[in-house]
Amino acid sequence: MKAEQRFLRQPKHLWANVRTISQKLGYTERGRSAIKVPTLAAMREALLALGLESSHLLNADGRPLALGEKLHDYFRFRADVLNNTVEPLLMTVKQAASLFAEHKRLLAPSCPLPMNKQKGKKKAPAYFTGLINMLIEANAKGYPCDYDPRESPAGEG
Repeated sequence: MKAEQRFLRQPKHLWANVRTISQKLGYTERGRSAIKVPTLAAMREALLALGLESSHLLNADGRPLALGEKLHDYFRFRADVLNNTVEPLLMTVKQAASLFAEHKRLLAPSCPLPMNKQKGKKKAPAYFTGLINMLIEANAKGYPCDYDPRESPAGEG
């Protein structure tokens, strides 16, 4: 997938608004997996609730300004790509569990296979992280590896 030209080389304040608004409003509606597209009014309310200025989104008459339109366009684009292109490619839990079990059987790993953070019936291996760890171990050719994702690579920081 190619980068969307409309959103290349945008100013940092656009991305700061995207992140701030997204964090305040959330990415999905509770109980639904579809990525939501906030209205300009909702974006304005989110910024005001955080004690931030919102006059760059709408004019005094409530009509969208250029940055407000660009933000709304981006949120629509992001939702469309995630809901219609990415989501259909994701594995179900059953598919991920099967792939994990197959690789665990084939590779007989000695690397860490962490558990997810769920409790009760949902507690299970962290399939994605476990698969990555197994594949790294299988292809590391004896080189050491720190599997702790909280640690920075040696020599950085």
